[in-house]
Amino acid sequence: MSTLLKLASRNIWRNKRRTLITAASILFGVFFASVMRCFQVGAWDNMINSVVKYYFGYAQIHKKGYWEEISLDKSMEHSADFSQIVKAYPEIIDLVPRLESFALASAEKATKGVMVIGIDPEPEHNLTSLKDKIIEGAYLEPDDNAVLVAEGLASFLNFSLGDTIVLISSGYHGANAAGKYPIKGITKFGSPDLNKRLIHLPLKQAQYFFAADNLLSSMVVNIKDKDELQSVMGHLKKELDPEKYEIMDYEELLPDLMEAKALDVAGGKIFMTILYTIIGFGIFGTILMLLRERRYEFGVLTAIGMKRHQISIMVWLELLFVGILGCILGMLLATPVVLYLESNPIEFTGDFAATYEKWGINPVLPAKFDLSIFGRQAWIILLMITLMAIYPFYEIFRLKPIKAMRS
Repeated sequence: MSTLLKLASRNIWRNKRRTLITAASILFGVFFASVMRCFQVGAWDNMINSVVKYYFGYAQIHKKGYWEEISLDKSMEHSADFSQIVKAYPEIIDLVPRLESFALASAEKATKGVMVIGIDPEPEHNLTSLKDKIIEGAYLEPDDNAVLVAEGLASFLNFSLGDTIVLISSGYHGANAAGKYPIKGITKFGSPDLNKRLIHLPLKQAQYFFAADNLLSSMVVNIKDKDELQSVMGHLKKELDPEKYEIMDYEELLPDLMEAKALDVAGGKIFMTILYTIIGFGIFGTILMLLRERRYEFGVLTAIGMKRHQISIMVWLELLFVGILGCILGMLLATPVVLYLESNPIEFTGDFAATYEKWGINPVLPAKFDLSIFGRQAWIILLMITLMAIYPFYEIFRLKPIKAMRS
């Protein structure tokens, strides 16, 4: 085998032009495929991180059946078990409590349906940066008897800082819910839908308003690293009674976004297939030239006693060396480009940026450096070479030495 390796390594430089052209085609294929895939992964990571940190969190805990009905009557008790879970698992930063329901907000001559969210101010800010979304006034304190009102809603109802808003709703198990609250702050959200209907109350006031003492609609899981999400989910499902609670990650909470991602990934795979098909034709053309130019050589090697399978392995090794050379050069060329774009993402401006910001997404296009992406492109190339080596194997095994030496 060592002899075949030496022969193969020498043979690839017998025709330097052919070797360099083939390696270059593989280089650019690996380069473009790697950069494009890194951009795609980076863009979706940015989008998911923005959406997740905007409101939903990476996972949520509800009372079993809550997500199907999204009803206040499916609220769960704020148990001490939740605090023990956070202490027992270091990857969980916090479990952020919320009590959410709908209400009518009214001014003198206007009424609008709104979403009322009871929050624990500090943990909520750590998850969603809610404090940074205040454009007027101040942030809530846990014991405040006041509200934060979204800008679009305040404009519709003609409210300003310090005015009193009246909320009317149906509380837990049909209890009457009514209250008047001064506006302590006005918030602005990128999402037009949230900006027109969101009101935040301190958790204690929300529980009192909805007659839901010590009850929560959800606990949002705030984690240190999203790569640990599956481990965290496994821990939560182990610690919490599945008959009592449902634990859902962001993929279950945001199925529409996941479908859009799957569609985009499918489109990327089609493009990659086209790219690698073009590369494949280039490699196959090299194989055809190699067989034609070295027909006499293969005839002589067969005539002097070299086994046909040894010649076939030698040819495969030559193709493999060229493929490895092209893959390494492609990865070396792509690495600094991806690292630079990861640290300095492309920033959108104008209408495109406004569209991103409208939905609360950071208007940038980052790349993500991931060695597995580079490795995957290399494996695809090497697999293609191995499959295409079947043809020279076939030609070498049907070679007639005397006819080949006369050609």
